[in-house]
Amino acid sequence: MMDDIEIFILDSPDTEPPLYASKEAAGADVRARIEASIVLEPGATKLIPTGLFFEIPEGYEIQVRPRSGLAFKHGVTVLNTPGTIDSDYRGELGVILINHGKLPFVVEPNMRIAQLIVAKVIRATFLKRGELAETARGGGGFGSSGTN
Repeated sequence: MMDDIEIFILDSPDTEPPLYASKEAAGADVRARIEASIVLEPGATKLIPTGLFFEIPEGYEIQVRPRSGLAFKHGVTVLNTPGTIDSDYRGELGVILINHGKLPFVVEPNMRIAQLIVAKVIRATFLKRGELAETARGGGGFGSSGTN
């Protein structure tokens, strides 16, 4: 069982490690490591630094997910949800925010901007086949499940 992930934090009194907001929270909040407010106009995206670097054990990943309050109240979410931090990545975690709302949104220094989920990785072997087994759904795409 893996419980610890080594992190490096850029020197700043405001930069905190990811923190779970409650005893049973699945996601640990991360904060914006910015010196001044950033305005995110409607439809705009910005890469927000966190000041955090991770040493994730092999066989695990960290998923970057939106905070539900930002999404519900402001239409602000993480663009590549869930974003994946691979175990061999050693660069700074940057969170890509997008404003789907109708009003500008201000990202403040030290604001909680995303949450992290630690997950086990299962790597598959992809086997090339001439054809696949038939199913009732077949090649039915978007919106096709549960219609028969």
